[in-house]
Amino acid sequence: MMQMLNIVLVEPEIPANTGNIARTCAATGSVLHLVKPLGFDISDKAVKRAGLDYWHLVDVRVYESLDDFFQKAAPEELWLMTTKAPRSYAEASFSSDCFLLFGKETRGLPEDLLKTYYDRCLRIPIRAEARSLNLSNSVAVVVFEALRQQDFPHLTDTGLMSDW
Repeated sequence: MMQMLNIVLVEPEIPANTGNIARTCAATGSVLHLVKPLGFDISDKAVKRAGLDYWHLVDVRVYESLDDFFQKAAPEELWLMTTKAPRSYAEASFSSDCFLLFGKETRGLPEDLLKTYYDRCLRIPIRAEARSLNLSNSVAVVVFEALRQQDFPHLTDTGLMSDW
């Protein structure tokens, strides 16, 4: 069985960010885990209205709370992304089925969770004057680093120009 990266959005608030992240999941075969409350509707009607024509390519799993997520998903390898982390995502060694946790746009991940998993917290290096990257950009940066470390399993490695 092919192992997949797991992208976990804890209480995402902005529908466009989650839509962009879903597209990244569709393109990479990553599983999208959404932890409620969500700041938007993901019903079939809402997804169609938003024009998310790739939604059918995404394995979306929804949880009622963080406790529900930990109980049902039972993640063995967690990485928590936070601007507060002492080390860079580039220092981590990602497994093919790890869980990458990202917090809500306005507050990030809960402080108690960060304290519990302190040694699993990572950040994306940015200028001191900048607060953070956009959530969907942050997810893409880390997902593609994790996939790069695994030599981009199950992804197309050539483009149309290769035939020229």
